[in-house]
Amino acid sequence: MKSLIILINKIIYIIGKCVKKGSSLPGKIALKLDKNILNKVKLPENIIMVTGSNGKTSTTELICRVLKENGYNVGTNKEGSNQTEGVTTMILNACNLRGQVKKDVLVIESDERYLKNTTKYIKPKYLVVTNLYRDQMTRNGHPEFIYDKIKEAITDDIHLILNSNDPLSSLYGYKRDKVTYFGIEKNELDTTENTSVYNDCKYCPNCKNILEYEYYHFGHIGKFECEKCGHKTQESDYTITNIDLQTGKIVINSQYQIEMNLKSTYNAYNLLTSFAVASLIGVKGENIAKSLNDYVLQNDRVQTFELNNKEGMLLTSKHENSISYDQSLQYIVKENKPCTVVIIVDAVSRKYFTSETSWLWDIDFELLNAKCVKKIILAGKYAHDLAIRFKYTDIDKSIIEKELDLDKMMEKVKQTSEKNIYVVTCFSDRMKFMDRR
Repeated sequence: MKSLIILINKIIYIIGKCVKKGSSLPGKIALKLDKNILNKVKLPENIIMVTGSNGKTSTTELICRVLKENGYNVGTNKEGSNQTEGVTTMILNACNLRGQVKKDVLVIESDERYLKNTTKYIKPKYLVVTNLYRDQMTRNGHPEFIYDKIKEAITDDIHLILNSNDPLSSLYGYKRDKVTYFGIEKNELDTTENTSVYNDCKYCPNCKNILEYEYYHFGHIGKFECEKCGHKTQESDYTITNIDLQTGKIVINSQYQIEMNLKSTYNAYNLLTSFAVASLIGVKGENIAKSLNDYVLQNDRVQTFELNNKEGMLLTSKHENSISYDQSLQYIVKENKPCTVVIIVDAVSRKYFTSETSWLWDIDFELLNAKCVKKIILAGKYAHDLAIRFKYTDIDKSIIEKELDLDKMMEKVKQTSEKNIYVVTCFSDRMKFMDRR
């Protein structure tokens, strides 16, 4: 029966690829046929799971890049199917018909809410929690709710890899031995006050006392300490000791320099996390740095294009995730090129229907109040919602235009844009722009 289920999974997967359907269906059928099928296959010793609000997909790709370049045979759910069914598809595809996974390492991206379901069948050796922010609040609620969901999946035998600068995700390591921390040292980009629109870690997630911060990197990410319970930023094992977004260079542990293709603090964390994981697996630091140096992510979240002899960049942000949008806006401003910024919100989610747009008020659109931003086009079905949000910024209203019709939006972009164009949107809407070029 096991061999038959594996064979069925492989066949359905191939058919799905041919008709360009998602990769979760084969796993869903396999689990219907035998809910314990994953307990019956032989898995490799090294299993890495990556979860968290932001950075899962990019970090997973970077880890795979390093391991593959250094001789490891790696299995991963690269299609992004990060719920239990998609993970099942990937693992059964990596099996021979006897149920042996023919890989040295499995690197699994996992949805935060589904992690506890997946770990019923697959026990990771390493669990990476990148961070916890407000994310798809219609589905996920507050990040402390997601913290509790992830916690249900954590057992004492799992080695945790945690962001020391995040009060929420680093709390999993509180008074725990089997944990590795990564973090960024204080640098010239930091602030002494939280400059975000909101602060979800004003209070300690452990005891609810007010947290004291020495500095903030962005949002609630920084150096913190609770004077009541002692929860604080731990000394990190893997540390960005120098970061320069102008040149796009970071230095890890005062020794390994990496040039970033995408110059952002966000990307720096992804690179640092993958460095930590690969090092724990056994790859030498100089080899990791070589594999990561100037690497261009293949997940199409950042795409460049030309339009009427103008240079453009599409920056894809996560649905209903203000921190992700903030990072895109910060990148635009730091590039400091005279530009037109196009913001498209034509769909709120690709997983469910909702017209709830309160998350737009969490985005720090005030960042676009910069000399380099010459024009802003608000586009898509929710352009009115965007316009109301922008009404409450100090941005000069004469540079802001609104266009619900995406075809008309594209004509405006072609005819009236500056030499540099930045398009900020989500997964559901990115091809609505790219296909209209």
